[in-house]
Amino acid sequence: MTPITEVEGRRLSLSNLEKVLYPATGTTKGEVLHYYALTAEPLLAQLRDRPLSFLRYPDGPDGQLFFTKNPPPGTPAWVQVSEVPRSSRETGEQVVVQDLPSLMWAANLVVEFHTPQWRVDEPAIADRMVFDLDPGTPATVVECCEVALWLRERLAADGLEAYAKTSGSKGLHLLVPLEPRPSPEVSAYAKGLAVEAEAELGGLVVHRMARALRPGKVFVDHSQNAAAKTTATPYTLRARTEPTVSAPVTWEEVTGCDSPAALDFRYDDIAGRLDRHGDLLAPLLDPAHAGSLP
Repeated sequence: MTPITEVEGRRLSLSNLEKVLYPATGTTKGEVLHYYALTAEPLLAQLRDRPLSFLRYPDGPDGQLFFTKNPPPGTPAWVQVSEVPRSSRETGEQVVVQDLPSLMWAANLVVEFHTPQWRVDEPAIADRMVFDLDPGTPATVVECCEVALWLRERLAADGLEAYAKTSGSKGLHLLVPLEPRPSPEVSAYAKGLAVEAEAELGGLVVHRMARALRPGKVFVDHSQNAAAKTTATPYTLRARTEPTVSAPVTWEEVTGCDSPAALDFRYDDIAGRLDRHGDLLAPLLDPAHAGSLP
């Protein structure tokens, strides 16, 4: 029998709670849902008003993975669905998770949460900028941290404040709160900084996506600033071998990163980190921290 639970007045069917989703750690679906309930406050703050894309992995990271922007079949009527542009010529509907019942409904589908850099009320007007620092083997997150520190200083020279989180995989994400600007303008600025990083950091950085260029270097991916692109939402679990999280980190942790394991956080690390640090990405939501592109 599928358990029925009530969350803030909404009835939810939570299925297969004993199912092991991460065999490497024995982590069950019930534990995944418990994680999302514990981190709901900061996660909902990052999801609010942003159209969601889902990477679904209902049988765990070793099973079938599929990416969707469309509302899943059976989406409850009380879950917000908004019409958003998909291209210059077409629109489509996407889920917007605004409350705890909607979050737990989505988590029950077993998903990674991915969001764009803009909100549903201002499509393609970015209120944040992102750099995805992706290491090419044998480079690791250690090299990503070196690049992140350079980018932080360079952004500060333009009056912009950067915040860091792990990707939940091998790399690092930098997020910059902005006064709203059209996505193409943000993309152009981000690309310019990626090109500058490649010039300044010698053989450490590549700004182009071609995989042949990337071994031993950090790819500074600026492309996720395009209006059609998305980035793993802070606090989302990832469909990896172990239940890793895209976790906010302090700049002290970035500076002190001396091994790949130094910034490797799993779902059961996050509650303690929130107790110690609070939501390190809360400034992204505060207009007082938004910078203006030069």
